[in-house]
Amino acid sequence: MKVLIAEDDPVSRRLLEARLGKWGYVVISTKDGTEAWAAMSKPDAPQLAVLDWMMPGLSGIELCRLARANEATRNNHLVLLTARDAKEDVISGLNSGADDYITKPFDVEELRARIKVGQRIVELQNSLATRVTELEAALTQVKKLQGLLPICLYCKKIRNDKNYWQQVESYIMDHSGARFSHGICPECYEKVVKPELARLTADIDAKEKS
Repeated sequence: MKVLIAEDDPVSRRLLEARLGKWGYVVISTKDGTEAWAAMSKPDAPQLAVLDWMMPGLSGIELCRLARANEATRNNHLVLLTARDAKEDVISGLNSGADDYITKPFDVEELRARIKVGQRIVELQNSLATRVTELEAALTQVKKLQGLLPICLYCKKIRNDKNYWQQVESYIMDHSGARFSHGICPECYEKVVKPELARLTADIDAKEKS
């Protein structure tokens, strides 16, 4: 998973890069708020970000607000990194749109735990989004098979929306995920197959006698 780091202090930034890289994350590192927002706005941007509160350009607070106001970044998991630990500062950070915060100097294991939480949340959101897309596609297919279908009284072909006549199985395959395998029901075996077999047997016997 990719993680964005926005930290103007070079020592803290390198420490974050080293730790996250060691834990298996792909790190996108930026040195100020403006650079961070440009990285967050890209189509393949990380969905998990660690943002320093105080930075040149845009602060971590401003980045959180921008992210929540933008459709593409609205659901990103944002962790504020700050030396401020007063209750009102924490509330202000969370109200700006941050999902979590870590106080400086940060404990390495606490950082790892909070990043893990963020990863699980992002993965769950992606899984739910995929499921919603699948359900919407399934609903679309169901809707296609609703309503009255013009069907031939004799050959049982169905007229599609382009005014062409199709076999029933062909129409259903085009409008759903169903696929057909062919067999013979007992009634058709008695009415069609059995008499046909008897006729073929009689023809063979007649030829052999002749």
